[in-house]
Amino acid sequence: MNTAFLKAYAPKARLAFMNAVKDRAANLGITHTKENGLQMMAMDIKGDAILMNGQFSLLDGQAIDAKLLKRRNALQQRLEQQGYTQVIEQIAYTWFNRFVAIRYMELHAYLDHGYRVLSHPSDKAQPEIIEHAEHADLPDLDKAEVIQLKLDGTQDEKLYRLLLIAQCNALHHAMPFLFEKIDDETELLLPNNLLHSDSLIRQLVSAIPESDWANIEIIGWLYQFYIADKKDQVIGKVVNSEDIPAATQLFTPNWIVKYLVQNSLGRQWLAVYPDSSLKATMEYYIAPAAQSPEVNAALAAITPSTLDPERLTVIDPAMGSGHILVEAYDLLKAMYLERGYSLRDIPVFILKNNLYGLDIDDRAAQLAMFAVMMKARADDRRIFSRELSLNLLTLQSSKALNLPLLWQQLNVNKQNKLGTTGSLFDDTQTDLSDTLEDNDYQRFVHTLSLFEQAETVGSLIQVPAALTAYLNDLLAQSRVLSVSGDSFQRRAATVLIPFIQQACLLARRYDVVVANPPYMGGKGMNEALKAFAKKYFPDSKSDLFAMFMERGFELAKPTGFNAQVTMQSWMFLSSYQAMREKLLQERTINTMAHLGARAFAQISGEVVQTTAFVFYGQHFSGYKPVFFRLVDGQEEQKQTALRAGENRFDTTAQDDFKKISGSPVAYWVSKELLNGFDNKKIDNISYFTGSQNITANNEVYLRLWHEIELDKFKKKWMPYFKG
Repeated sequence: MNTAFLKAYAPKARLAFMNAVKDRAANLGITHTKENGLQMMAMDIKGDAILMNGQFSLLDGQAIDAKLLKRRNALQQRLEQQGYTQVIEQIAYTWFNRFVAIRYMELHAYLDHGYRVLSHPSDKAQPEIIEHAEHADLPDLDKAEVIQLKLDGTQDEKLYRLLLIAQCNALHHAMPFLFEKIDDETELLLPNNLLHSDSLIRQLVSAIPESDWANIEIIGWLYQFYIADKKDQVIGKVVNSEDIPAATQLFTPNWIVKYLVQNSLGRQWLAVYPDSSLKATMEYYIAPAAQSPEVNAALAAITPSTLDPERLTVIDPAMGSGHILVEAYDLLKAMYLERGYSLRDIPVFILKNNLYGLDIDDRAAQLAMFAVMMKARADDRRIFSRELSLNLLTLQSSKALNLPLLWQQLNVNKQNKLGTTGSLFDDTQTDLSDTLEDNDYQRFVHTLSLFEQAETVGSLIQVPAALTAYLNDLLAQSRVLSVSGDSFQRRAATVLIPFIQQACLLARRYDVVVANPPYMGGKGMNEALKAFAKKYFPDSKSDLFAMFMERGFELAKPTGFNAQVTMQSWMFLSSYQAMREKLLQERTINTMAHLGARAFAQISGEVVQTTAFVFYGQHFSGYKPVFFRLVDGQEEQKQTALRAGENRFDTTAQDDFKKISGSPVAYWVSKELLNGFDNKKIDNISYFTGSQNITANNEVYLRLWHEIELDKFKKKWMPYFKG
């Protein structure tokens, strides 16, 4: 994909959306300055209108309806809790996401009414839906008001806002993660002047050619470029939790994603069905090296005779905008088709059974969920009307929850006697003595307490696999209570469900883990992240990517795969020696593409040295991995070389790396050199004095190592520190 237009548009769009949201907030008497901080004009209700500072306040040329006061108060509370800048960024991005989503859907004819909402197929200035406003079948749309506004001829701006909000509400049922029911502060800050020639919508439509919207990959690229300026602002500093996504996320080029997915998920399929026609479609699948009979027997022992596609599970624990998941969708779809499933049924199976994802960034997760839904919509035109709950989540922090009261109000076994209606989010004191003795309650508190720093550490949170059955049961009960429980239970269950869902996903073990994890060294970690790393990941605490490598093996089944693209430093540096030796001892590299620098060439300023790899979840003694040395050249050259199988190394057993001090993954080293490390080492047949020596005549008294006969060591010659 040519990303030039996206790279030019998205950073400007971020500023434009933020400024537009700020302007809208100012219309409501909400401003912020460095000197005075957050300023909220006093509002008074007079009849059905609102007065600000004694004057009737106008919005869109109309007096502000008193009904909006509740939403303005909610906005004020949010601003005071989260901060002006953060809220403005969140709402600006929410509208950016929604406009991008609608643009993609209108160009793919996925909107039920069939009209374009942001543009016109004949390139007219006004969106097509305005022409057909009276025929647009959108729920909650007041047709009488629409006709009146259209007949007026001067109310197009108001008419368009009405249609746009109705469109967002119509998409709420299918995609509530992106199109929440718009009756809150988000709607309040929908930018002004949407029909102007330089509006946010016109800029989006005109800046990116329609042909660029053909592939869902555009969603990930737009996100990457949208946060580029924010990344520059926070990189190189100690990063606050809310800025970790911007500082660490890097969109993965499609060819690297294909390599990872085809050699993990695809390899599982081909291990069971070696004659599958899918092999010919996987251009980055790497045929394994010739193995010994013992290794082949060990592999055969873990390979099932059949594979049910409905039971294959894939997780991306740092899913970002979902690029890895949509590639996995395509391969899973091909597997289902090969097994004879109807194309109409496949999307629901994949979304319900196969794809899982987690992230700490709400905005990226929205796009990931949208991207997956668009893949499904391409195969099932009724997917929006089906009752689906995606297994893709933004990890939520539990620090604000009142866990004892939450458990008491949930009252799963209906044994608690409620004597309070205290808040679930405060420290209300009540008599919980019976509850505290409950074993289920203790497990409940232990599990939810793990998520206190969820917005900082994300999928690194370790939920014991032994809790899986308990959590699944608790989730099922909570879902029932959220609908049919009493008022206390419904409220408690609604709050609880997202936390139990994320705990369930982290307690599961998956067939395939695929990720481009966040990169952040110790210098960028805040104190909470440093403390967590030191406590739970002592061998990989030097960088987030290394911690995610280790976490990937915990999420994968022993018979599964851990496929990631990371920095290459774990292969060689002494700071990762303990982790490296543990991996080489307990896991097995199946294949690795050592990419070096410039593998992410389309990302401006990318200098990271990377490697992409697929590990088995267990160790096979004597296994020979397949390596590709692609450290030279530009991205396109690396891609071509990998597809062609150039610079392949496949004759060295992984266990041989342990012969070298520090166990570096030196896959290119010759057998002769590796075997040389088995011989006696110099420091075993000589001694060092521990201090510098001065010969006074180097020509007479110095020799090179190869000039000395072995039997003369310690008798006539001794090692000399010369630097």
